Amino acid sequence: MNSNKIPLQNSSDMLSKADASICLIDSKLPRIVIIGGGFAGLALVEGLKGKEVQVILIDKNNFHQFQPLLYQVATSGLEPDSIAFPFRKQISGYKNVSFRLAEVEEIKTESKNIYTNKGMLTYDYLVLATGTTTNFFGMKAVEENSLGMKNIRDSLNIRHMMLQNLEQAAITCDDDERNALTNFVIVGGGPAGVEMAGALAEFRKYILPKDYPEYPSSIMKIYLVEGSNKLIAAMSDKASTQTLKYLKELNVEVLFNEIVTDYDGNLITTKNGTQINAKNLIWTAGVKGQLPKGIEKEHLVNGNRLKTNENLQVVGFDTVFAIGDIAAVITSKTPKGHPQVAQPAMQQGKYLSKTLINIIHKRRTKPFKYKDKGSLATVGKRRAVADLGTLKFTGYTAWLFWSFVHLMSISGFRNKLLVGINWTISYFSYEKSNRLIIRNFKKKNTFNK
Repeated sequence: MNSNKIPLQNSSDMLSKADASICLIDSKLPRIVIIGGGFAGLALVEGLKGKEVQVILIDKNNFHQFQPLLYQVATSGLEPDSIAFPFRKQISGYKNVSFRLAEVEEIKTESKNIYTNKGMLTYDYLVLATGTTTNFFGMKAVEENSLGMKNIRDSLNIRHMMLQNLEQAAITCDDDERNALTNFVIVGGGPAGVEMAGALAEFRKYILPKDYPEYPSSIMKIYLVEGSNKLIAAMSDKASTQTLKYLKELNVEVLFNEIVTDYDGNLITTKNGTQINAKNLIWTAGVKGQLPKGIEKEHLVNGNRLKTNENLQVVGFDTVFAIGDIAAVITSKTPKGHPQVAQPAMQQGKYLSKTLINIIHKRRTKPFKYKDKGSLATVGKRRAVADLGTLKFTGYTAWLFWSFVHLMSISGFRNKLLVGINWTISYFSYEKSNRLIIRNFKKKNTFNK
């Protein structure tokens, strides 16, 4: 084993936890450290398996999560283990790949050292695939009192918040409080927002009357707040128009050209002065890159993303690369970088696996070229929109296509089977998973243990 030891900083025989070395398998091969096991990181790992390099994957979780279905976990449509897959199971049999569970705290590019909460390790080549986090645009009150939807913990927070508030609505005799407890506001009209709104609307229609006969299901109001005049702006006008039609059919109130400016946990206020009483606010209105310390601001562009060249090298570094949502490949054709969705991330991971090998062997590299395979969004059961190049279609066919693509993209046969069974049962019975409140949810994304 290679202990990666570094000199002691004082006469003490003990190293601090930050300076202690993470034990790794001894290897003379070039070491590639990948921080982040999302779509991009896993695609890179897959491309490097069996190659003449040592690959170290670092993540603060021990599992990959399938983010496109987080909204179904949030609305009790799926259990969290259906969309999560352990990294160690993913890399089982990859002899040149190791996983270490740690949270990266700082990167020192001059010495090629990575400091984590579990210790230090070195790299020859570093790949940042750290993804994004929810962007509240500096609004502290909104951040403290609302919930984002970027990971499984967020989804479970939303689920517990929703169920607790619905239970409290059955307890209270105060009509105003009951209305606030059963009002749901989703901020952001992108795919995540419209899919969440659609799922909540179906929960209201099919689950609420059975589970909560104490009050009429019509009491549950669902608002989708969008700052522009168009839903899913990245898709075609046809997809946007049809999405709005579907949401109206599901009795979701869509508020265009409204920007939320404040939320105290009870009252939502917009820039135009609109106010909504609600104890449930789900924020899907923006993301920003998340990075450990050590990368200076000069390497960042809008959205806290890392500026890279066409080889996915972070501009200013020879041995540091970025892929996925954190990477902004700025060219004349992509002045804002590529979309922060799964397809570019996976393509970048696959591309970089070949490019790194070429760089190591001093071979010529080709620039990254993103092939847009289209966009999909679903608005409840049997309702979806699809943009596949010049082919644009909606309705049941688009929903079937959406279901197939997402099912095939989930990691692990067991997870595919679980999701498929859940979807089949839900399709015929409109039933969802067990709606259990395992732990009491409190605001600020914490649980009361």
